[in-house]
Amino acid sequence: MIDTSRLIPTAPAIRTVEPGDMPIIAALYAEAVRTGTASFETEPPDEAEMTVRMTRLISGGFPYLVAEDSAREVLGYAYAGPYRTRPAYRWTVENSVYVRPQTHGRGIGRALLGALVHESERRGFRQMVAVIGDSANTASIGLHAALGFRLVGTLEAVGFKHGRWLDTVLMQRPLGEAATRPPF
Repeated sequence: MIDTSRLIPTAPAIRTVEPGDMPIIAALYAEAVRTGTASFETEPPDEAEMTVRMTRLISGGFPYLVAEDSAREVLGYAYAGPYRTRPAYRWTVENSVYVRPQTHGRGIGRALLGALVHESERRGFRQMVAVIGDSANTASIGLHAALGFRLVGTLEAVGFKHGRWLDTVLMQRPLGEAATRPPF
């Protein structure tokens, strides 16, 4: 388990994902796909596909975390994955954070993202990129800014979902030694 108490005094427990977490993760993501703009997917993947994605990330050495309450109920999840697939990008990760809607504003996203940054640094990654769906997603933009991400650009009207054009906001945060020396 990752100690998040220094990030948020009443933080949830953060731990590495387990296969038994996939039903709630798949349901949480499906709701986000159906009703939100954080993901540009338009059809929610099923639990089997979400399990394949999780397995691929973990076997690739990327962190995948969940937040849970004292009753071990999963409140949200976060993971880092490849920013791009070409070899020169291998030290840069893209993050994803999803939290149950009824728990927004309780610090769960902040605890997850803080732990994800820490775990990504521990694994030697040097940059983290947030590709935030919808420039109106001020909560996600604010969360990332609060944890040291800076705005690096907005791609306007690059996605069409729920009957409207959506921007993506790009934010970036250095990790560990960042670009101060080669990664090896």
